[in-house]
This record gives sequence, C-alpha cells and structure tokens, in this order.
Amino acid sequence: MKTGLVLEGGGMRGIYTVGALDVFMDENIRFDYVIGVSAGAGNGASYISNQRGRGFRVDIAYVHDKRYIGLDPILHKKSVFGLDFIYDIIPQELDPFDYDAFHADKSEFVTVVTDAETGEAVYFGKEKIVGKDFTVLKASAALPMFTPPVEFEGRKYFDGGAADSIPVERALQDGCDRLVIVLTRPHGFRKKPEAMRAAYTRALKAYPNMIRTLDERHMRYNASLDLCYQLEKEGRAVVIAPEYPLPIDKFGTDTEKLEHCYYEGMRDCKKVLEQIQNLV
Repeated sequence: MKTGLVLEGGGMRGIYTVGALDVFMDENIRFDYVIGVSAGAGNGASYISNQRGRGFRVDIAYVHDKRYIGLDPILHKKSVFGLDFIYDIIPQELDPFDYDAFHADKSEFVTVVTDAETGEAVYFGKEKIVGKDFTVLKASAALPMFTPPVEFEGRKYFDGGAADSIPVERALQDGCDRLVIVLTRPHGFRKKPEAMRAAYTRALKAYPNMIRTLDERHMRYNASLDLCYQLEKEGRAVVIAPEYPLPIDKFGTDTEKLEHCYYEGMRDCKKVLEQIQNLV
C-alpha cells in the first residue's frame, strides 16, 4: 500500500498547512509520496527535510521584510512575491534549509507547475531539485498576472494551481492507494469563475493557452474537490480543511491572523489524527 499527502497552495493561506505538517512531524507521521502546489510545495519541502517549525518561522519572521511581498519585489522583479528572497536567500542564509535531509528522505516529492505555452500541468519529481536549486519551487509559486513566468530547462512555467490546484488525481495515477489531503479553503467551498478575466486576458496575451486554463480553472478545481470527498466517503482519504474561511487571503501579511491560521491547521489536523494514523 502506498500512502500519499496532497498539499493545496493558497499563498499566505498556506500557513494553515504548515500547522498540519508540524503535527505530522510531532507525531512522526511520514508518507510514501508528497505532492504540493505553490505554497503547498514550498511548505512540503520543509516537511520532507523534517524541519518542524521552519515554515512558521519563515512566514512570521520575514513576511514584513520588504523583499518578501509587496512593492520592493514588484519594482525589482515585477512580482508580488520576492521568489528569489523566499527560495534562495532565506533557505541559504537566514533560516537554513536542510538540503541534505531533503535529498536523503525516501519519500517521493512532486511539485506541480503550469506550462506557460500549453496551459497544462507539469509534474516535477525530486530529481529536478538539484543541490540548492529551488527553481522548480519558484515556478510552482509564480502566480499568473502577479509574477512573470519562471524559466526552467528551456521552458516557462507559472503557478501549478492554475492547471491543477488539488492534484489528487495525479497522486492516484502515481500509485497512491490512500491519501491525506490538506486544503486551504473551508469545507463546502466551491470555486467560481475567475473574477479578474479582463485583467488576466490583457496580462497574459502572449500566453493564450494560459487564458484558457484560467477560464476553466473553477471547473477543474471543483471536480478535484468532488474527488477528494468521494475518496473520503470511501475510506480512502482523510481531508483536512478549515471549518470557516481563513481570515487572510493569499497576500495577507497580518502576523496575528497568520498565527491564528497556523494554530487552526494544527487543531484541525489533531481532530482527525487517529484516522490519519490508521490510514498510514
């Protein structure tokens, strides 16, 4: 039997996921397979390296650093998030990432990105993260319209959430029999069509297939949600999700609200901890 962990993205909402991951590390719960999208991939990397508390420290300690989010990265990188700061400077200089432990861990680790030319999801395994090069994680977090595409191996990529926000189907295709799924939207949430179509149509005119992907995103997202809850009903999955909408959006920087979301993630994970332990 192969047990997988699926991590949705959501920008700063991802600190909810960090709370759940820290509980897993507290309880020494490991998975055969981990697949993450955007912030889910970044936080999942710290779980693979078994660095309990690192995701929380990074978000709380650096969210108000001008290089993390906001005007400075917009002016210097044309990106709302400072991806070089988050994925190079912080892990290599400020809050060291354990690259050796990451590469030595036996779990499969998959990062979801979206190909800018085709608009299709692409799935990169751990072998694509060589040494300290987190380009793949940057690509998975490159929000369309808010961040330029990230180049990797001769192609350009955007945030994996555009094409596959909750990669449950991919986890099943990769051989997982049972899943733990961490969502950053509340139970009962249904995604609506993107509200900023006029804006992203202009911003992505060089990438027409990305426009199509964003137009259809809500349909894929809701289909993935349906699959999550069907698997849960069948006893093949445990879904961890907030009871209510989290009090921050993907660009939120209020540290009190971020802490609240972190502890919500811990609490919600502990509620189903026995189910998870039985599953793994």
